[in-house]
Amino acid sequence: MDKIDFVVTWVDGNDPQWQAEKRLYQKDDVGDLRDERYREWDNFQYWFRAVEAYAPWFNKIHFVTCGHVPAWLNVNHPKLQIVKHSDYIPAEYLPTFSARPIEFFLHRIPGLSDAFVYFNDDMFVTAPVKQTDFFRNGLPLESAILNVSMPPAKDMNGKIIAEQELYMSSITNTLAINRHFSKKTSIAQNRRKWFTLKYGKELSRSLLLMPWGDFLGFADTHLPYSLLKKTFDDVWEKEADTLKKSCSHRFREPADASGRLITFWQIASGQFEPRRVKDGHYFRICDQPAKNAAIYRAITEKTYKIICINDKVSNAYFDQAKEELKQAFQRALPEKSSFEL
Repeated sequence: MDKIDFVVTWVDGNDPQWQAEKRLYQKDDVGDLRDERYREWDNFQYWFRAVEAYAPWFNKIHFVTCGHVPAWLNVNHPKLQIVKHSDYIPAEYLPTFSARPIEFFLHRIPGLSDAFVYFNDDMFVTAPVKQTDFFRNGLPLESAILNVSMPPAKDMNGKIIAEQELYMSSITNTLAINRHFSKKTSIAQNRRKWFTLKYGKELSRSLLLMPWGDFLGFADTHLPYSLLKKTFDDVWEKEADTLKKSCSHRFREPADASGRLITFWQIASGQFEPRRVKDGHYFRICDQPAKNAAIYRAITEKTYKIICINDKVSNAYFDQAKEELKQAFQRALPEKSSFEL
């Protein structure tokens, strides 16, 4: 493919102006208000260093933010475009403190390439990658692995536990997929893409779930997403009500469809090529140093091409974990990138 842009989203949870606006709209009993959704890890400069070092072939970076930018960022870099939410998200959904409208309108970013890779700010390139690690034969790479979308657990008051809200979102996504695709037909028409050794032991999960008639869910690898703008157009045409409802919530709610609906749609429609699951890894940084050490080794030893570092750290341990993670990135990427002042 001629051009592949990178899109990355970021929020500075320490910004007083942003905090004031968030307080203005939030209600304590509605939406996901956990600290880890917004707090600043102070390691975003390493995301840019990694992209420049390990993926120099990228066309442009679209840096999506509500308006604030890191003080160290070279906003005049020729391969960087600062994208405010108001530049591409319809005004009726702003301001937003949810990833839903931020993700569902990505295809509207001005100047965005037809094929692009979408990163959350906790997803990092950690070893050299090629265009073919994200797109092949004009199609995005995906891991087509069946899964089961389970109802989320609830607390004593009947409220969905925040950490489990992803499961409700997965059900919403899966219901939408089943409204438009036949599992039997989708898999039969793309058998080599579904049944490949590239998925390793995860292939057994799909084999066990084959007897069920409908899609029960899809595995989410929590790695950077290879996307086509035309897929967004298709989903918006077929599932506008679902997307509009999710985008209308200022804060993320459990039953909202998520941006994974776009990637699952690519899989169900056969518009993908298989991706090796071993190329990336999903980590959870937590309060246990022994578990976190595996993350630091993966960064410094380039164990995987790409990783996600999900925040599961308590407030009490946050400062220590943040510093340890920064030290690992500094050992791997000590030189400033051209995106830093």
